[in-house]
Amino acid sequence: MDDATIKVWRAALRQELLARRQAVSAADRALWNAAITRHLVDGFPQLASMAIGIYWPYKGEFDPRHAVRHFRARGATSALPEVVQKAAPLQFRSWWPGVAMARGVYDIPVPHGTDLVQPQALIMPPVGFDAKGFRLGYGGGFYDRTLASITPCPLAIGVAYELSRVDSIRPQAFDRAMDYVVTERGIYPTAPPA
Repeated sequence: MDDATIKVWRAALRQELLARRQAVSAADRALWNAAITRHLVDGFPQLASMAIGIYWPYKGEFDPRHAVRHFRARGATSALPEVVQKAAPLQFRSWWPGVAMARGVYDIPVPHGTDLVQPQALIMPPVGFDAKGFRLGYGGGFYDRTLASITPCPLAIGVAYELSRVDSIRPQAFDRAMDYVVTERGIYPTAPPA
């Protein structure tokens, strides 16, 4: 498939996966969110000593704020992403419950005037993911650019529901794989241990 065909295919897949996710009942979403939170807390104790980039949940995504509350209580710092310009990496601003917020791109809240943070770990929301850890996002490439711009590269943890799993997102040269994907069923490393 050429790049133009892959782009069209990904757009159709994105719409299908978003529709699936938004059709999840409130009861199932609550159960799955609790399971993913438990997997994050039990499976990644090292996050308690790190600067963690999370996200504000959007369009039925897993809500990472419950897991980050656990890590913050043990010493972690947390930050939310801010789009600063098109086709650029995200910047992350320090976030904690109750901090002043402003409306960012797509009306997603971002911390207002807090310090910039370079995350050591990113908890990221794929629209879709495959077994190799490649994520299908909303199409802006922000997380791929962010992962490519931070040295050392942060621990990249995707969080999604099993219904977002696909055989392949047909990764392109610019796509960056996540290190792990966490779903309601468990934690999946995406590459064999070194």
